Order: sequence, then structure tokens, then C-alpha cells
Amino acid sequence: MAGNAPAVAAVGYPPAAVTRALLVEDDRKLAALLQEFLAQAGVEATIASDGVEALRQLSAERFDILLVDLMLPGMDGLTLTRRIRERWNTPLIMVTARGDDADKIVGLELGADDYLAKPFNPRELLARIRAVLRRAVPDLPDEGKFKSGELIIDFAAREVTVAAARQSLTAHEYEILCALARHAGRVLSRDQLLEMVKGDSADEAFDRSIDVHVSRLRQKIEPDPRHPRYVKTVRGAGYLLARES
Repeated sequence: MAGNAPAVAAVGYPPAAVTRALLVEDDRKLAALLQEFLAQAGVEATIASDGVEALRQLSAERFDILLVDLMLPGMDGLTLTRRIRERWNTPLIMVTARGDDADKIVGLELGADDYLAKPFNPRELLARIRAVLRRAVPDLPDEGKFKSGELIIDFAAREVTVAAARQSLTAHEYEILCALARHAGRVLSRDQLLEMVKGDSADEAFDRSIDVHVSRLRQKIEPDPRHPRYVKTVRGAGYLLARES
């Protein structure tokens, strides 16, 4: 997709541990510019020009974060995101020229963790990468695991199981569950959850979709999502994660 290529300048950030990113972008000039810019900040970006190549790269290598363009040839970015979320929990940012709220909400509902519209300042992309990665590593409770009935959260392994079956959660679903687990038995308001999960992000689309994230989380961990056993709604107050022996 043709897009407005950001100017690349010296980043000026101190060296850091290398972060491995998969950049799915068919505009080769833009992809090369972003790859060069990110490399200066310790982000090693591998480029995939379409969805098929991206899935092949994901099957062969491990990445810390995915940057996915929406308007790709063949398989579009929304379809690609859906395919990715069927197998991987890797944090994902959509980067696209389509920036209206409807597209943002659809992307978030499919499992994207953030959404950045073109044209953008590459420094903002870097800031969002760092914010998403920070949110993907929540503070660990002292005990290392949370258990409620058949629900187990292994914080060290970032693994959630229900009745011994591993559940594939998006980064935001996992963050919401961890926030509730750290305050199990207490009601967290919607604003409190947003503060704990959203961090530095200023994306209003995420504000409006937190209920969607909770709904999707329930579909994955609840025996009967219509009558939640774990993530309960307290009408007019917020959500809580039930404590069970």
C-alpha cells in the first residue's frame, strides 16, 4: 500500500536490548525506512510484504511484536490479524492509512493491541511499540500463579489454562485478566481497568472497546459465558474476578 513515508533521522535513544518485530507492509520504500529507523532504537524489524509471507515468518521465527498494515495485497490486514490470533498471542499493532473509529474498533475486536494511522511520526510508532511491550509484562504477584476453580494463570509463563486446557488470549485480554487477578475479589471500575491496562495509550477506540475485550475473554475462559463463573459484572460498578478454592 502506498503511504506517506516518515522522514528518518537519528533517534537519539540509548542502546537497549534488541526487540524483534515483524513488519507486514507492502510499500517496500516505507518498510525499508521504518526498518532503518527502528534499528537505531534497538528494534530489529523483519519485513513481510503480504499476509502469506507474514504467516510463514511467524511459523519459522519468534517475534516480540507485530506491525501489520491493514491494506495488503491478497489477504488484508484484518483477515491476517484473525489468522494470527488463531495461533499466536504476540502483541500486535495495526499501522494503516485507514484511521476512522469503525476500523479501529474492528481491529481491536479482532485482537490488535493498538492502532496507528498514517501518516505518522516514526517516534510515535516507537513509543507505541514500547508501551505495548510494557503492558505485555505485568507485575507478577508474589505467588507466581493465580488459581480460581479450574482457572489457572501462570504469570511467569504467561499461560492461562481452564480445566488443564491452554487458552489463547490476546495481549489485552491477558492484561485485563491479570489486572483482575491482582485484585481478585475486589470490584474494579471500567476506568480503573483502563488505567491498569491501557497505560500510555491515548486511543479512544480502546476506551470504548474494553467491554468487548471482557466479552471475548469470557468466551475463552468461562464454561458458560452467559453466566460467568470467573469474570463477573457488578452492575453500575465494574468487574471482579471471583476467588474460588
